Amino acid sequence: MVSSEAAPFAKTGGLADVVGALPGALQETGDQVAVILPRYSSIDLTSARRVWDHMRVFLGSDLYDLTIYQAAAPHTVYLIDYPPLFDRKGLYGAGGKDYPDNHIRFALLARAALEVARHLFSTDIFHCHDWQAGLVPAYLRSTFASDPTFLGCRTVFTIHNLGYPGLFPKSVMDEVALDPRLFTIGGLEFWGQLSYLKAGLAYADALTTVSPTYAREIQTPEMGFGLDGILRARSSVLTGILNGVDYSEWSPEIDPHIPARYSTADLSGKIICKEKLLQEFGLPAQAMKRPLIGLVSRFTPQKGTDLVAAAAAQMLAEDVYLVALGTGDPEYEDFFRNMQRDYPGRVSAKIGFDNGLAHRIEAGSDMFLMPSRYEPCGLNQIYSLRYGTLPVVRATGGLDDTIDEGTGFKFAEYSDDALLGAIRAAVAAYDDAREWQKRMRQSMTRDFSWRASAAEYSALYQRVAAARMAA
Repeated sequence: MVSSEAAPFAKTGGLADVVGALPGALQETGDQVAVILPRYSSIDLTSARRVWDHMRVFLGSDLYDLTIYQAAAPHTVYLIDYPPLFDRKGLYGAGGKDYPDNHIRFALLARAALEVARHLFSTDIFHCHDWQAGLVPAYLRSTFASDPTFLGCRTVFTIHNLGYPGLFPKSVMDEVALDPRLFTIGGLEFWGQLSYLKAGLAYADALTTVSPTYAREIQTPEMGFGLDGILRARSSVLTGILNGVDYSEWSPEIDPHIPARYSTADLSGKIICKEKLLQEFGLPAQAMKRPLIGLVSRFTPQKGTDLVAAAAAQMLAEDVYLVALGTGDPEYEDFFRNMQRDYPGRVSAKIGFDNGLAHRIEAGSDMFLMPSRYEPCGLNQIYSLRYGTLPVVRATGGLDDTIDEGTGFKFAEYSDDALLGAIRAAVAAYDDAREWQKRMRQSMTRDFSWRASAAEYSALYQRVAAARMAA
């Protein structure tokens, strides 16, 4: 697996959770997996083992002298160490701007992955994640097409979010040693630019994305970000495999971050979690009698923050309380600050990210809000189910695949009126305490562990490998 991030080593979002958890689940199916990612400055090498000095990688006429470490982990993790490019505070940028040499950084990751496969981990299948790994299939189809090391190797490319295409000027083709013949409409070219994401879409042997519904949605002009044409053309090799979650980290029976444990057999701990969460956010005790809505999110239009802003006043008129945690666009961070000021004792928000607090919001809230414009898979709604916190979601992507009438509340149209309708339905259901507890227990029994997802990936690998043998 080639990825720019993997928990617990480096994380900015759900990609890291997937690449952190899937390999371990795959090992239980009998697959042998190695993960390759950059060694960022945030990754401590104290417990890592240096396994290769002076791995020489050429990009055009430029030589990069790499060191490869193997991290201490339950499965094999290789760290590509090249401080001039990766020893930086941010993974992708700083000060709100991408690093100008990202095209070099992630081309080097792709080429380093090939060298690791050549020298350290004999590879049948390269599983490449998102645009940062998109050049691996392109290199294998061009520069390394006749290299005997890679004869018969196959590639799987997973789209975690089509909204990030990895765009660079055509002029960087030489810098990253890409065959200029690949710069075509059917190849790397995207509106006159080079797209690392499209490289994966065009040249991988199999494509996956992180939920069945998202696999269908990205083939439409509305949600295809201009790539729907190539996705429709390759639909025969595109599969939607729902992400799993790690219940050893997200489960109220064992969660170390929450003030009281609870389960379907005994929900009393959830009452304590709500009490403590209200205190932590400075909300009044009378909120115990009314629905508490939790929100943990990036504050961006993709996550539906514009809908929350449009519906906020009417939502609070339903006699609900709101706690929010996140960062994002300055205008939406200011919106939540203003809500706190305008609705004291009803709304409380913390701008930033705090993993422990995210757990406590899941455990202490009655409802969890995810009104996303699009959502490839989503994880928080799945966490919410396990914590008996009923999700209010837009019926898109993985949100539509994981939430049903018995476990949450969905709305289809992307509008503040539709969002309000779902919230009102949830509030009406909350007022029937017996029925609400029945819904809570039902949601807590849903199983979205990595076991089922890993089995689907393993079956896909076997199909791809069989195609290799047939060829």
